[in-house]
Amino acid sequence: MARTRAADFEEKQRGILDKAAQVFAEQGMEKASMSQIASVAQVSKALLYHYYPSKDALIFAIIITHLEGLDAAIEEADDPTLPPEQRLRKLVGTVLENYRGADNQHKVQLNATAALSDEQKAEIMALERSIVRRFSTVLDQVKPGLNTRERPLLMPVTMSLFGMMNWVYMWFKDGGRISREDYADVATTLILEGIKSVR
Repeated sequence: MARTRAADFEEKQRGILDKAAQVFAEQGMEKASMSQIASVAQVSKALLYHYYPSKDALIFAIIITHLEGLDAAIEEADDPTLPPEQRLRKLVGTVLENYRGADNQHKVQLNATAALSDEQKAEIMALERSIVRRFSTVLDQVKPGLNTRERPLLMPVTMSLFGMMNWVYMWFKDGGRISREDYADVATTLILEGIKSVR
């Protein structure tokens, strides 16, 4: 007979992933051990290995869960009926809000992907491309003609925006004089104003 899932299966998984992300972010991907993660997550090593048979499997689960949550939040927030500028502001705000409390997961995403298998990397890359494509679509509406064969600038502009969003965890502190909403507006304005001068 197949083993039935515990009622709190997903909650336990989420707790393990959160604590594992904390350990990876603090110790680094190489130094962090499954023993440390089990200790910080307050679970047995046997239970940890039951959910995640290897460190790579754990890293992959942290990244893919983080990206799936981000993708779902962006999809829910995206409103094609809005003018492109407003639509972009809403999407940027959604990303930065989704990053709230997820600095550890974000660090793992940025620093640990190289440790994964080609199949895992491909799955992550497909999800990342889906997210990026949503932004590039809106930016193409803001400034049509960026993506010419001679000078394909749409992707560099899109990735510049992601650069501003993705590295917020390095310096931004909640409760400071600049809020996430403030910074979302600044980042969007920099892109919207700067894109006007791109030829």
